[in-house]
Amino acid sequence: MTVDRPLFGILLMTGFCVLAPLGDAIAKVLGGTIPLIELLLVRFAAQALLLIPFVLKSGQGFAMPSRVAKLMAIRTILHILGIGGMFTALRYLPLADALAIAFVMPFIMLLLGRFVLGEEVGMRRIVACTIGFVGTLLVIQPSFLLVGAPALWPLFVAVIFALFMLVTRQVAKEIDPVKLQCTSGFLATAILGAIYFAGRFAEIPAIKIVMPDTQEAILLISIGIIGTLAHLLMTWSLRFAPSATLAPMQYLEIPVATLFGWLIFNDLPNGLAAIGITITMAAGLYIVLRERAIAQMVPAET
Repeated sequence: MTVDRPLFGILLMTGFCVLAPLGDAIAKVLGGTIPLIELLLVRFAAQALLLIPFVLKSGQGFAMPSRVAKLMAIRTILHILGIGGMFTALRYLPLADALAIAFVMPFIMLLLGRFVLGEEVGMRRIVACTIGFVGTLLVIQPSFLLVGAPALWPLFVAVIFALFMLVTRQVAKEIDPVKLQCTSGFLATAILGAIYFAGRFAEIPAIKIVMPDTQEAILLISIGIIGTLAHLLMTWSLRFAPSATLAPMQYLEIPVATLFGWLIFNDLPNGLAAIGITITMAAGLYIVLRERAIAQMVPAET
């Protein structure tokens, strides 16, 4: 049994919060020259190949019950849609803005829990959701004026990843996390490969494969490595610290994304977007901390 080491868990989650925006930044760099399906194929193929040794060493194999296999298929499709949506958003939006809008996901998950799963959600958390969504609209507004409808892509990402997390909760109870990610990587690669071969003669820019130059090839491979390592760090962090301790740490992604956006693309959120990001982060942190407080006490009014 793994002994709790909260500081080590926080350190691992901090690594995730640095690597995840870095991977997004690289995807944004490549977005102008590398088609979407190529980015996704390399991302998921690298995940599958890098994790094979871990699965084989564990001796688990890849067999799983049919119910879990069906959930895995749904989860993988949602994962492809979520990452594909984010990569698409990054073609149009600054890194920090896209990530901040996508962080409306905790609010969507809370509402899904209330209206789809019938979970109890108190008035204070509903108010926090409303405030957080207002903050998100403040981030969207200047982006929408500049690029139009593509500014809504991160909202699509947030909805997809909220559903992705709900399915993941069910799957994670019955399968090892590393095996889950490895299997998902292989399944995603197969799905994307089928999409490419089915549409390779169609004139759809996103469904093409181009020959990258040396620098682009290095960056492509790095997306797969960074994405896989980031999610492993997040998975491992949960072995050493409770999720209630680590959840607030994920909001570190937004200032890290702002830093990368400034260093790499010379992008900084404007005044209205910065206010919206602050509101979204504050509301999200309130919800996370409220959930932790409720989990630590006897049932009470929420």
